[in-house]
Amino acid sequence: MQNMENPHSVNSPRRTLSLSKQRRATVSFLDTDDKNSGFGLSGDHGPKPSEVYGFVGSITTVVASVIFLVWAYVPESWLQSIGISYYPSRYWALAVPTYVMVTIALGLVFYVGLNFISTPSPASLYTVFDEFSRDPSSLDCSLEQDEKPIEPISDIGIDRINNMMFNTAT
Repeated sequence: MQNMENPHSVNSPRRTLSLSKQRRATVSFLDTDDKNSGFGLSGDHGPKPSEVYGFVGSITTVVASVIFLVWAYVPESWLQSIGISYYPSRYWALAVPTYVMVTIALGLVFYVGLNFISTPSPASLYTVFDEFSRDPSSLDCSLEQDEKPIEPISDIGIDRINNMMFNTAT
């Protein structure tokens, strides 16, 4: 829908681009959809839930990382002096990240192994033919050659590909 006062304008959800007769482009950043000016608010309902979850998640990650680093690297005497006397053994500061990294590495090795098991060997005919293969000679040839604009869809035979790739006579 175009603006009636200026026939050379383009409306978009966020900005209006209008071209005057001098071919000068002007961009207006006024948004008729937003009733509140800025502040990341969407309409009358406040901030979007995804924005809130992202903000809370990032703050939680930073706080948890700082607590973990303090627990792992600050000497016990310093923790005792500020009144922290109960905390897990420092063994877990090394064990948990190590277990997580080993689990991820073994998962990747397991995934690659499953792919190798499910892939047929290079000598298998399943790498050349499957249930969806179409031989060009088995296709319907009811039309005359002049009436067919293109060849029907089919697979190229392995003998023809080998001839094109490895025949040095041509």
